[in-house]
Amino acid sequence: MRIGVINSLRPERENCIFDRVRDMGLKTCQVSSWNSAYLSAELAAKVVSQSKASGVEPCAFWAGYCPPAKWNFTEGPTTLGLVPREYRKQRVIDLKRGADFARMIGVRAIITHCGFIPENMTDPEYQPVIDAIGEVAAYCKERGVEFWFETGQETPVVLLRVIEDVGTGNLGINLDPANLLMYGKGSPCDALEVFGKYVRNLHVKDGMTPTNGRELGREVQVGKGMVNFPRLIPRLRELGFDGEFIIEREIREGEEQKRDILETVRNLQAWWDGK
Repeated sequence: MRIGVINSLRPERENCIFDRVRDMGLKTCQVSSWNSAYLSAELAAKVVSQSKASGVEPCAFWAGYCPPAKWNFTEGPTTLGLVPREYRKQRVIDLKRGADFARMIGVRAIITHCGFIPENMTDPEYQPVIDAIGEVAAYCKERGVEFWFETGQETPVVLLRVIEDVGTGNLGINLDPANLLMYGKGSPCDALEVFGKYVRNLHVKDGMTPTNGRELGREVQVGKGMVNFPRLIPRLRELGFDGEFIIEREIREGEEQKRDILETVRNLQAWWDGK
């Protein structure tokens, strides 16, 4: 069982990129950045050299894109991912830069949120989004990189449909079970019956369903929300999942976050063993 955390790339961390991960006794992580202009060959070289020195191996690159990004139901549909047409062209460029960076640091895939993809496949906005995703996915494939959707704004069947419609063969899912609940998109365990064969990586995060129609549900410490990890993990194993368990605790970095992460590590090991 490979357990890691989200680890953001930023200037103040350039000379100690993996120290935080190593100090928690973990051997892997997803590196992330929302600023595609920050990605460079020099930064990639630091990631590679410091990974070797620290013994921490990044498994994927979480690729962000230009602002704005609003995490709610009121502004989210017009600001997130490749759905808003006014940001789409630049974000395709941003994600291609992410693919180049992923190749330079030697990770398997880029991951991102693609946004509130239309549920109705006959919506006139559906095909342009598919075309944009396909352009990025094809660019990734040319570089030996996969493209993984982080669950969130889409229902499970929409993600399945998009993977089928894009059809580049290098698409997968970074399952964030909390997001399915926080966006009111469904049960994580039920979602596995829809797209489970495409799950390549897991965000270990917990949360609650929405309590009103405009705001997401709350993120909470793993084990204190509505994700049924003792049921989810065995089903993933039955489906042949062999990816990483990447803990994501969305509070400020510090002692509380570290304490919660280490408790989650212990819980994950117990759930994996069926305890």
